[in-house]
Amino acid sequence: MKPSPIPAERLRAILESPTYRLAYEDTELLNQDDLRPLRLQLELLKPERSLREQGVYSTVVVFGSARVVDAATARHRLATLAQEATSASARPALEQDLALAHRRVEQARHYEEARRFAHLISARFQKEGRRDFVVVTGGGPGIMEAANRGSFEAGGRSIGLNITLPHEQMPNPYVSPELAFRFHYFALRKMHFLMHARGLVTFPGGFGTLDELFEVLTLIQTGKMAPIPVVLVGRAFWRRVVDFHYLVSEGYISRADAGLFTIVDDAVEIVAALERFHAGRMPENASQ
Repeated sequence: MKPSPIPAERLRAILESPTYRLAYEDTELLNQDDLRPLRLQLELLKPERSLREQGVYSTVVVFGSARVVDAATARHRLATLAQEATSASARPALEQDLALAHRRVEQARHYEEARRFAHLISARFQKEGRRDFVVVTGGGPGIMEAANRGSFEAGGRSIGLNITLPHEQMPNPYVSPELAFRFHYFALRKMHFLMHARGLVTFPGGFGTLDELFEVLTLIQTGKMAPIPVVLVGRAFWRRVVDFHYLVSEGYISRADAGLFTIVDDAVEIVAALERFHAGRMPENASQ
């Protein structure tokens, strides 16, 4: 008798069935709502394993605007728009774009200071086989790029904690490939920013920067995390954006709360603020 084709067809159907996949290879299963706790756990564990493998013992977090660019790029953009303004067919929005371009040239100093700070801290604290005060950013453009870039130029490694967004944010090219991570959950990403942090440096920025800064201040204020030095960069910016003295005078925060951070202007002052907090313990035994 001729063999029936049914067993072969059924075997193929079995092997191709979603239920026959190994559970950890079944992405449809892993994306189910009731498996969210498992996905959260995976986002907690994966970066931690990589940091251990790469010898990262402590970090310094750098927050700031994704919109700020380096000085050369800002000047080039301004020159291009200024040239366009000489044309008889200049577009209506050009004046507004020119004004923003002038501001970007001024703001480029923050990019350069973030770059300089990351260079200083990476050159000083990353030793062979052990890495302390490793720069960690959100992995995107702007101030994040500047900090990762400074570390790269110092021959150090730096971390990028990117996240999936409706408009995909590409990682900047200066993040160390072996320390580049992508998250789905903001909460887990924020947790990883602070798990090994020995300092937080916050440059001028928008909603995201302010959200991240005030969450850290709240955690320290409420005792949910051990105090770390919080350094705000750009005196003129911070004194205008947030009137901390007014918050104290109105009783919304205490005088002690206003002492949870330091405001500075440049990279050398940032390093000095970290040193003051850690009382000279930074160089050889920073992570003890």
